[in-house]
Amino acid sequence: MSIVISAIIFWFIVRCLIRGFYVIQPDQRAVKTSFGKAKRLKRNTTNSELLNDAEKERYNYPALQVIEPGGPYFKWPWERVYKVSISTKTVNMAYDPDNAKANHNNEWIDAVTKDQLNIGLTGEIRYRTSEKNLYASIFAIKDPIAHVMGYFVAVLRERISNFEAPANEDDDDSGLANVEGISINDLRKNLRDLNDHMDNECKVSVDRYGIELDASLIIEINPPADVDSALAAINIAHNEVSSDISLAKANADERIVQSKKAVEIETLRAEGEVQKLVELSKELSNLKQSGGKLAISSYVKNVNLSLIKLNRRIVRRSN
Repeated sequence: MSIVISAIIFWFIVRCLIRGFYVIQPDQRAVKTSFGKAKRLKRNTTNSELLNDAEKERYNYPALQVIEPGGPYFKWPWERVYKVSISTKTVNMAYDPDNAKANHNNEWIDAVTKDQLNIGLTGEIRYRTSEKNLYASIFAIKDPIAHVMGYFVAVLRERISNFEAPANEDDDDSGLANVEGISINDLRKNLRDLNDHMDNECKVSVDRYGIELDASLIIEINPPADVDSALAAINIAHNEVSSDISLAKANADERIVQSKKAVEIETLRAEGEVQKLVELSKELSNLKQSGGKLAISSYVKNVNLSLIKLNRRIVRRSN
C-alpha cells in the first residue's frame, strides 16, 4: 500500500510540479485556459473602422489575457497553455495549405482581366499571427492561414477583373490612349498601386482570422504564351511612337526657349535706344535753358560735322 501511495505522490510531483513549469520564447505569445476556458478581458477585439455591421456581429471575438515572453510560469493539471509564434513568415502568394496541386502546384495564380485576357501572377506575402486577436487564430478558426489565403486570392482576382489605370492627360494629347488601355500594360505600370490596394483590403484579416498581413508583393504578371509576342510588338511600337513624340516636344520646347530669348534681347535693345533718346532730350532741354537758341544751333552743327565724317559721298541739291 505504501508503494502505491509513493507512486501516486511521485506521479503528482512529476505531473503537477515539474511538468507544470513552462517558458515563453521571445517570438511567442501564449494563452492559458482553465477547464477549457481562457481568461477574457472586458473589451472585445472588433475594429469598428474596418468591419461593417454584419461582420461586427459575426467576428465579435473576445480579447484574451496574453502571456508575454519570459518565465518560468506555472500551470495546474487542469490548465492548458496554447503557444503561438508571432514571427513573420513569407509564403508564395499562390500557396494553398489544403491542396498542394492548387494554383498550378502553388506556383502562380491565374486571373482574368477586364478585357478577358487570362494572365498569371507570381509574388509573395508576409504574415504573422496577431497577438491582438489570439481568440480567432487559436479557438475560432481551425486553419487561419487557409482562410487568409482564400480571402487574399478572391480580393486579388476581383481587383484584376475590374482594374482601370488612372487617367493620364499625356496619353490623350499624344493619341495613344487606346494603346495604354491594354489591361496587362496598365497592371504592369501600376503594380505599386495594386500592391497598396491589396494591403488595404486585407487589413480586416486581423479582425476576421487573427492573422496580420504584413505586406503583399506582386512580382510578375505574365500574359498567355500565344499573345505574348503580339503584346511585345505592340509595346515596341508604342515605345517608338512615344520616343518620337518626346523628341518632337523637346525640339519644340527648345525653339520656344530660343524665341523667348531673342524677344528679350530685342526688347532690351529697344529699351536702350529709348533710354538714349530720353537722356538726349534732357540734355538738349538743359542746353537750351542755359545757352538759348544759339547753343542749340552750335550743337546741331557739331552733330552734322560728325555725321559728314561717317559718309563717303555727299549729294547736295542745287538751287
